[in-house]
Amino acid sequence: MISRLLSNDLPRSRVLTGILIVIFLGLALAPFLFPSSRALNVAAKISIFIVLVASFDLLLGYTGIFSFAHTMFFGIGAYGIAIASSRMGPGWDSLLIGMGGALALSLALSLVVGLMSLRVKAIFYAMITLAVAMAFLTLAGQMSDITGGEDGLNFRLPEIFSPGFTLSETPLFGVELNGKLLTYYMVFFIALALFLLMLRIVNSPFGRVLQAIRENDFRAEAIGYRIVVFRIWSNILAALFATLAGCLLALWLRYNGPDTSLSFVIMVDILLIVVIGGMGTMYGAVVGTALFLTAESYLQELFKLASDATSSLPMLSALLSPDRWLLWLGVLYILSVYFLPMGVVGKLRLRAMFKKK
Repeated sequence: MISRLLSNDLPRSRVLTGILIVIFLGLALAPFLFPSSRALNVAAKISIFIVLVASFDLLLGYTGIFSFAHTMFFGIGAYGIAIASSRMGPGWDSLLIGMGGALALSLALSLVVGLMSLRVKAIFYAMITLAVAMAFLTLAGQMSDITGGEDGLNFRLPEIFSPGFTLSETPLFGVELNGKLLTYYMVFFIALALFLLMLRIVNSPFGRVLQAIRENDFRAEAIGYRIVVFRIWSNILAALFATLAGCLLALWLRYNGPDTSLSFVIMVDILLIVVIGGMGTMYGAVVGTALFLTAESYLQELFKLASDATSSLPMLSALLSPDRWLLWLGVLYILSVYFLPMGVVGKLRLRAMFKKK
């Protein structure tokens, strides 16, 4: 049953299996294990970014296509929900129309960009997608009548998802059963379903062809596959999943702006997570996202504690200052690339394979 659910793509490592179970249980039980608003926000962001990073890995790790436009589709999804909800009001119809419109726009844009640029070499395709993404970011900031400009858009969701909505007056294990809890579990289960769907895609015959194109596109074309068609489909699928991740982000935040979903910083984060987790492994998106976002959220506080504990050593205390947490995050990233070139998942699977031998 579990093997079929995971599309017969098992972790193949006991350590990796344990890590994935911990992450799954941590996210599934987050409202009860980590009741603070900040911790719940981190858990929701991890769920959303797993979908976003996995969709980018579908493009880069499985097909060998590098695109800077991924955050553009992420932003389209978030803006679709935000614009429809702010114009039409808090209703299910606005959510469906916003999501449908965002998916349609992403489908059209990914198809056009794919047709225009997937026949050129990889570096030129990356430059084209970068230009398109920057143009979209500029438009989102300037079209204030539609997108809210730099201030973004605040909106409301249907009443069942509002914090004031109460399912029961009696808390469950000390947690209030309200609209925020429902919103979190909606985000979590949709993200889980989208991840399992992507896992199914990469383990299907279609996914095998994508991997063949990644390894040797000349040979794949020689045996009869039209690699341009498969690359375009990969581009479209990755864009649609990124759009759905953007929809989830907007649903959770009830707000969207250029810096929230279109920032180039998000693209950098995606690249870091893919490398840390391991390219060409859907599980790498799960492990990399959990590690990176947890470190990004709490590393500053850990360094503050370390700096206070070493206050008697001025030089060490200054080096561990919370203001330098980005420096240490960069150091951790460099070390992970040096010692784990295949990412955490790739390293664990390789280690398990050698143990079996």
